[in-house]
Amino acid sequence: MTELPLENAARGKGSANPDLDAVSFGPFSLRSRLLERDGVPVKLGSRAMDILRLLISRAGEVVPKNEILAFAWSGLAVEEISLRVHVAELRKVLGDGKDGARYITNIPSRGYCFVATVERGERLPASKPAPQTSGSVTSPLSLPHRLDRMIGREDVLPELAARLLSERFVTLRGPGGIGKSTVAIALAHEMWETFEGGVHFLDLGPLRDAALVVSTLAAALGLVVHHADPTGSVVSYLRGRRLLLVLDSCEHVIDEVARLAETIHREAPGVSLLATSRESLLVEGEQIFELVPLPGPPQGAGLSANEMVNYPAARLFMERAAAAGHRSDVTDEDAEVLAEICGKLDGIALAIELAAARVGVYGLREMAALLDSRLKLEWRGRRTAPPRQQTLGATLDWSFGLIGEAERIVLQRLAVFAGPFTLQDAMAIAAAENEPVDRGVDALEQLVAKSLVSTRPEGASRRYRLLDATRAYALQKLVEAGEAQAVARRHAGYVHRSLETSMTETAGGDQVSRSQSRAGLLADARAALEWSYANDFGADLRVPLAGSCARLFVELNLLNEARLWSQRALAMLGDTNRGGRWELELQSTLGHAFMFTERNSEQAESALKRGLEIADELGDHANKFRLLSRLNMFYRRTGDFRHLIPIALEAERVARLIGDTAGIAGSKALVGVSYHLVGNQTEAQAHLDEGVRDDAALRGAQPGHFAYSRTPQIPLARVLWLRGFPDRAVECVRPLIGAAAPRDVVMHCIALCWSASVFGWVGDWGTVEALTGRLAAHAGMHGLAPYEAVAAGFRAQTMIARGEVRGGIDLLRTALPRLHADRYELYASAFIAELSQGLAALGQLAEGRAVLHEAIARIGPEGAAFDMPELLRLRGELEARGDELDAAEASLAASIATAERQGALSWRLRSEMSLVRLRRRQGVRNPLDDLAKTLARFSEGFETADLKAARAMLDEG
Repeated sequence: MTELPLENAARGKGSANPDLDAVSFGPFSLRSRLLERDGVPVKLGSRAMDILRLLISRAGEVVPKNEILAFAWSGLAVEEISLRVHVAELRKVLGDGKDGARYITNIPSRGYCFVATVERGERLPASKPAPQTSGSVTSPLSLPHRLDRMIGREDVLPELAARLLSERFVTLRGPGGIGKSTVAIALAHEMWETFEGGVHFLDLGPLRDAALVVSTLAAALGLVVHHADPTGSVVSYLRGRRLLLVLDSCEHVIDEVARLAETIHREAPGVSLLATSRESLLVEGEQIFELVPLPGPPQGAGLSANEMVNYPAARLFMERAAAAGHRSDVTDEDAEVLAEICGKLDGIALAIELAAARVGVYGLREMAALLDSRLKLEWRGRRTAPPRQQTLGATLDWSFGLIGEAERIVLQRLAVFAGPFTLQDAMAIAAAENEPVDRGVDALEQLVAKSLVSTRPEGASRRYRLLDATRAYALQKLVEAGEAQAVARRHAGYVHRSLETSMTETAGGDQVSRSQSRAGLLADARAALEWSYANDFGADLRVPLAGSCARLFVELNLLNEARLWSQRALAMLGDTNRGGRWELELQSTLGHAFMFTERNSEQAESALKRGLEIADELGDHANKFRLLSRLNMFYRRTGDFRHLIPIALEAERVARLIGDTAGIAGSKALVGVSYHLVGNQTEAQAHLDEGVRDDAALRGAQPGHFAYSRTPQIPLARVLWLRGFPDRAVECVRPLIGAAAPRDVVMHCIALCWSASVFGWVGDWGTVEALTGRLAAHAGMHGLAPYEAVAAGFRAQTMIARGEVRGGIDLLRTALPRLHADRYELYASAFIAELSQGLAALGQLAEGRAVLHEAIARIGPEGAAFDMPELLRLRGELEARGDELDAAEASLAASIATAERQGALSWRLRSEMSLVRLRRRQGVRNPLDDLAKTLARFSEGFETADLKAARAMLDEG
């Protein structure tokens, strides 16, 4: 039913009175002053017509007798008997009371009420009813129209029907617009035959007066009652009968429905009750069936358009968009936008339908942007829908009107939360000042009960959130109340304090829970930053808020955001924060983020050094370790290896001062990787083995811990190969490259890179190719641009190894300039070595020697680099190609000596094989003794490429 526009009765018939919209009820339709039954005009007197129009305009509401008299007999004094006569005429014409049809009911001592369902719009021509087979139950024409296709609720109907039959009294609960009425109507049709036609559906939505609930039910049952409370008559009628009563939209008359439903359930055991409501009835016998949002596609999963239809929210959106005239197919390129739209619509069926109907006007991408505005609250739906369901705003107006003032205040304030929140969070923001917290808790409890706030368990506690449309509506109310700025400031301050408190790393308790709690603040951290930097009211919060958020962004691998907000905050750093903990945090974050998202620039180095200086001044050991570790990473990437050992040893000293087990293990990894890169593999293995022994402590460290992700296995795998343990190296690598989602996206990139180098060294180029593809995708997904160039370099190596020399060279010529521009030299020497060999293979020997000479010169005269033995070996190979045999022999001898000094047995084996080939060219007889001795030092790896080649060379003699 729906309320229709009509001039105020007090104005009388003589005033201007426009025609009503076309309406229909039962078999009747009414347009202006023309009443038709099944398309045939019905003769009705003038007074009776006026009474009918007035009652329909206020359907579901008791219209007092004096108002009806004033409207139908404007300016005249008439007796009440005249009204009764014309109402009797009207009932006779309508057939009121025949075959269970009820239209007008008399409320003793009060007035009359139109109780039939009223629909707007023109009635479609009636189709002939399908013939009934013998013994079939009459078609449920008395029920509301059922949707031809109900999406995403396929499993709900059988489960709900089973519960209704076994438990008799079920409340279908959920927020407005989620589809409760749609499911209830479908269930009524489904169970029509089960109850042999004894199904009665009452739409209580139009009722304005809770006292009308029982009389409305009485009218639907065909009972004529003449006393104020017909409950006894209704229960007496139902006792002994087998029926299904569907009470739809109970929330605004909840107390009366609850009393009636409990009585019927207790005293009429053959009656089953299905109620739909935004809150529970909270009476004896009631069983709750929660109608959950339609599942939507996950965002960022890279699903195709075909895969989208597996998710009901996306399927409903696509079908409703097509029904509204949008004929363009959703492409795979559009699929992610559709996933975003479904996410913003929260699986609420009404919201999905309203948005889908406008895709043809705006397009998918524009629609996604519009959903961030409040415009969606005003989008209109089906004309024939009840007014409360024609817009999201109307649906929420309906709910908002059913809650008390205290609950409205709390709801408006909770709208400031951009993501899920805890009870503690809610009370910090929404509880009224100078009032007991219990009142705020009670208000939140009521909002949850009325489906305005959703909740889900998280461990031993719960998290709450407002659905997107509800939040937009409540924010609008907050602005109208003049509280928006004050609540936003309170929220920003709370987010800052929460993050600041949880940054203390030496605190006891559950670090996993603390990390999860911090991650849960992400959406609110973003919202608080946006607000504080856009409003002068939050100017004093900008630097400390950015500082507390910066650590969170790094922990969650959101390095681009970390860089942008750190830069922005440092640009407005004042004397209050200069040299303090927040500048330390911002400088540390900026340097770290710059390395991985932009380049290893002087700006990154300066930021890290400035942070280290502040940490020293403040005596902040944890941040000093973190900054030393990041500086060590910076110099690793730039190839400036001379700084590595001093920095790593200082970090180890600081870790011992702190006394943290994970920190000490992390320092061992830092010292070990530093020795590895400068070419001391014996010391590297010793330190890394120590780190692995304490790996349990490292794995227990959560994001935010100063030694987080210092994984010793990553460098240990390379050290093991160099030391002559190829099989152990591969076994060490495998757990690092599993399919599980990485905890730290940067360390995952490093693991993929260093693992690829190990598999390349053992000659498994198929695995290198697979890892390269994963590295490129991972780096692209997270905006880690420098690693994309590294991925291109590994791919070029794979191509050259497979004989695609020219293509590999072209790719290297693209990747290497990018690495040099980023000052990312860690992998450059290996790629340059590959380029030199490729050029030589194509006959460009001089150019190959030139690029290799440049790589060796960049390392420096002391040759402190792990791959210097290999570079010297390759130089000897190129010199031999140019017939400079003496120079080649000197280079190979230097390579062997350097490899031995570094403890790199695998480099020595390669150089020994190159030397055998050279001495054969020189005519030296039996040049295999040194190679045989070197090969004999290996205890494993006999199926790897180098050892198989060495064995073949010895077998040739």
